[in-house]
Amino acid sequence: MKLSIITINYNNVEGLRKTLASVGSQTYGDIEHIVVDAASTDGSVDVIKEYEQELQSKQSPIRLLWISEPDKGIYSGMNKGICRATGDYCQFLNSGDTLASADVTAKMAAEWEKDKTTDVLYGDMLKTGTKSRHVDRSNRVETVTLNMFYRGCLNHSPAYIRRSLFEDYGLYDETLKICSDWKFYMQSIVLGKATTRHADIVVTHFDMNGISETRKDILNDERNRLLKELVPNGILADYDKYHFAMSEYNRLRRHHLWGLVWFVERVLFKLEKWGVIRG
Repeated sequence: MKLSIITINYNNVEGLRKTLASVGSQTYGDIEHIVVDAASTDGSVDVIKEYEQELQSKQSPIRLLWISEPDKGIYSGMNKGICRATGDYCQFLNSGDTLASADVTAKMAAEWEKDKTTDVLYGDMLKTGTKSRHVDRSNRVETVTLNMFYRGCLNHSPAYIRRSLFEDYGLYDETLKICSDWKFYMQSIVLGKATTRHADIVVTHFDMNGISETRKDILNDERNRLLKELVPNGILADYDKYHFAMSEYNRLRRHHLWGLVWFVERVLFKLEKWGVIRG
């Protein structure tokens, strides 16, 4: 498996330094690292050049391609990376995010070997912020469904996305600020035919100080607008009404309490049937 790791950066020299170091330390050889810098003025380009020289000096098998030029935003940079990628899969590791360990790419490649037909192979990510640090396990599902995307998303940085999906479903929507990856997943996985599989591996450390975590207002506004755009009204009306109940049902099942709720429901059913209470 050839992997294209795409890193976008704008004036985040310290975050970029961490990201480059984590990719450069990987033991897996077939990696193409594409760095897309948006004409930074804080010394980021110098750090990229240092990284390039370091890879050359230690004769690293990692291949580096980088550009530094103005762009139109986060997803514009990602699309530039996709268009330059030649790997079988793409992983998006933005400036400030890091890979969890030096052998994590090798572990994910070994997991991919178990089923090479998977379109989106994804692991877990460790969220790190100023006040918290925890592994996000919300994506550990057997099947990715609309219920998951109604108020959530599939994590982006720990996912290996088959590059051909961008040919089938299009590039990221550059008019969106936060939810373009959400839209792509919706179109390719939930509404499309792309297959997914979860690997029980912590793949990335995610910086919670980014825009997707700090601007929930923009995130919610874009997601609600996209739900209305992509999901038929009759289906969306049911999710508006019953999403909370479905979430509670899933939580009860996780904690093995559904049997108790089922018993109470059966009792109520009998009482209604016998006319003891009204339905």
